[in-house]
Amino acid sequence: MEWRDQGVLLRVRKHGENAAIIEVFTEKHGRHAGVVRGATSRKMTPILQAGTQLDVTWRARLEDHLGSYSVEPLKSRAAAVMSGRLTLAGLNSVCAMLAFALPEREKHPVLYNNSIALFDLIGNTDAWILAYLRWELALLEELGFGLDLRSCAVTGTRDDLAYVSPKSGRAVSAEGAGEWADRLLPLPLCLLGQGPAPADEIRDGLRMTGHFLKHWMAESLGDRPLPAARQRFVDALNRRDRT
Repeated sequence: MEWRDQGVLLRVRKHGENAAIIEVFTEKHGRHAGVVRGATSRKMTPILQAGTQLDVTWRARLEDHLGSYSVEPLKSRAAAVMSGRLTLAGLNSVCAMLAFALPEREKHPVLYNNSIALFDLIGNTDAWILAYLRWELALLEELGFGLDLRSCAVTGTRDDLAYVSPKSGRAVSAEGAGEWADRLLPLPLCLLGQGPAPADEIRDGLRMTGHFLKHWMAESLGDRPLPAARQRFVDALNRRDRT
């Protein structure tokens, strides 16, 4: 068995003395693992970094075997993300969430393209933080846990949407929320295409997506905790906003 594809490196695990098992999110083969021989060499170590875009060839005797990779670098994103702790934390969070959430060897071409677009934004424009928040919504949608932010679950109106129900994932207007408002999650206007994305709205948005990632997606995967990399990103963002 052999195939060739492009993808982004998500995770590297040591395997024996000088090899590693890598996980790559590829366009045509989904999240796919394989062994790289000589991964600890001076030549390979700089290449095998999370977020690197790779041209990969996978080979195995049988389709269900782990198989081995030969890799060629296409694009390093190290320079962009090393500009600060926040950008590095953001890239690590995307890689960790993909490795955590995606079923192995299952194609997700729409999410792949969205993810590559986000990787290319991180560290290159301030818009990447809002793009990250939208990407978490896209991740939920892709895995069958999409939120319905089109209209109020109570009144049916599309106006004055202000909250999201933590149980149904549907939007709720300020009027529809009534006395239950304190039990709902704030819905940032920036996710509705209204205005800029101030820090408080980004925090509210990450709190909202975090709720559904934890209570919907992670519970469906055996109730495993979300990757610590996501919380490190949220913490880094909060520290930046405080200063």
